[in-house]
Amino acid sequence: MSLDKDQVQHIALLARLKLADDEFEEIVEKLSRIVDFVDQLSAVATDDVLPMAHPLNETQRLRPDRVTEMDERDDIQKNAPSVENGLYLVPKVLE
Repeated sequence: MSLDKDQVQHIALLARLKLADDEFEEIVEKLSRIVDFVDQLSAVATDDVLPMAHPLNETQRLRPDRVTEMDERDDIQKNAPSVENGLYLVPKVLE
């Protein structure tokens, strides 16, 4: 499915793009190639393909989950105008 100039002008309008008249021919060609490629991809039979997060059967190496910084919450909250039980108190904005 190739695009024509009117369709590209409409897409440019929706995307709030200001294109010069001499740019349209190149943009029409590039967008048409993209749309044609997507059409090719959608024609591929994927009924028997299982969805996967990664093509390799490997697990992600993770670093150990341990605390690396000191707890400075009380020192930081000294600057807050209103704190209670370690929580910042803020004015109510919804009724």
